[in-house]
Amino acid sequence: MLRLILFFVLLMTPVSGLCAIYGYVDAQGVYHMTNIKPASKGYHVLIDDRTPVAPGSSMRKLSKTAYDHLITQHSQANGLDPHLVKAVMIAESNGNPRAVSNKGAQGLMQIMPGTAQLLDLRDPFNPEENIQAGARYLKLLHELFKGNLELILAAYNAGPQRVMQYNMSVPPISETINYVKRVKLYYSRLKDSQ
Repeated sequence: MLRLILFFVLLMTPVSGLCAIYGYVDAQGVYHMTNIKPASKGYHVLIDDRTPVAPGSSMRKLSKTAYDHLITQHSQANGLDPHLVKAVMIAESNGNPRAVSNKGAQGLMQIMPGTAQLLDLRDPFNPEENIQAGARYLKLLHELFKGNLELILAAYNAGPQRVMQYNMSVPPISETINYVKRVKLYYSRLKDSQ
């Protein structure tokens, strides 16, 4: 029982500065965790600090991904530009379907548990379900903020209530300001790379 409590305390602890925490439960029910990417199979990312993607390097790597067909399908179903949805995915998880942020956001589009419930997202680590939920959420934000890209992105990062709290403007939060700039940069590069 003590191990289980320690495990959850560790999950709730901020981990900025670490790349990730990996873990698995063995046959005896013992939790194994490490901050060094394990060579053996069975480990999953438990916590990821979502270090920003270096401009250029990951854009080339992610210009074509295994998720492009899902991004296109769910973007079009929600009347969104697939490049925007993909830019958000790159900024959020760098294409890692098992990503978990230190705040609890999960999957490719880094959906928070409360938002997942609102969107009826059952498995946040399923790429199709996560991309579908992320696209639906972006559509809701698009409607709420009347297509204003900066407000849509700020709301995706900090929550719509924060954008409204700051009189329908990007909240003066450095993480959110940088996030909006980063997604807009990725969006522009993805559109230019066609």
